[in-house]
Amino acid sequence: MRLLPDAPGMDRITRPTVPNRRHGTARCVLPLVTIFVSLAILVGAIPVLARSSAIAFDGASLRPVTSSELPAVPTATPTAPPAAVPTAPLAATPKPAALVFAATPSATPKPTPSAMPKPTPSAMPKPTPTPKPTPGATPKPTPTSTPTPKARVAPRPTLAPTPAAPTYAGTNHVWIPSLGVNRPVLSFPCSRSQEPDNYVYVWGCAGANNVYLLGHAYGVFQPLYDAYYSKQLMMGMTVVYADGSGAVHTYAVTWWKVVLPTTDASWAWAALPAPGMTLQTCVGANSEYRLMVRLDQVS
Repeated sequence: MRLLPDAPGMDRITRPTVPNRRHGTARCVLPLVTIFVSLAILVGAIPVLARSSAIAFDGASLRPVTSSELPAVPTATPTAPPAAVPTAPLAATPKPAALVFAATPSATPKPTPSAMPKPTPSAMPKPTPTPKPTPGATPKPTPTSTPTPKARVAPRPTLAPTPAAPTYAGTNHVWIPSLGVNRPVLSFPCSRSQEPDNYVYVWGCAGANNVYLLGHAYGVFQPLYDAYYSKQLMMGMTVVYADGSGAVHTYAVTWWKVVLPTTDASWAWAALPAPGMTLQTCVGANSEYRLMVRLDQVS
């Protein structure tokens, strides 16, 4: 690359004439003024040169431009030199060589839009479940030994004295304990034709081994009458009898039967093969029937 010559007219700048007394000072200031003017011309010429096609850009090489190809630069108007300032003489500053390069601006490449990467959704971490506290085994309370109470001997209850079995003694007497009958017994001979009174009689017409006792239902044998109708007359009911000699025997009910007072019921007072007893009383609305109760001797 070679240096370009000065712009036209730069070598023909007319310097003003100054008095001889300022000649020394102007000699020192003139180089400075020349530098400033050159710089001003260069600064004004750079935009013009840049827009021109004086220099061709071929790839990475630059072609130098001759002085004939440069555009005309207006001649600077000479200005009055500034007032002289007493300064020390300055050494002559060499004039810098003017280098002018014309470059063709290249088109700025459009930025190629790059695809924005889609954000990859990050998996949300699953919350770690808080472990449930394992319930500890509830300590079993230590059983305290219950003091064993001393056995107390319960006092024996005072038993009421067992009533002594009733004793039956006497002569010509009858007891029916379950019916509350306790009556003396009178004799009613077989030859008597008079009606019986309100007593318990032993009838003399009865056969052997048959103690035959009779009485009115409205009087001495009413308990027997009531027991029949209230169904309190039961098998096994006992009757105690003391005969004329004082011998006491116990009899138990085996059966009973209601009959008319006729000779057809003569079996009731007939003799028995074993010691026994027969009880007789009236039943019916008008006492028209007879209740016959048969008992066997048990003691």
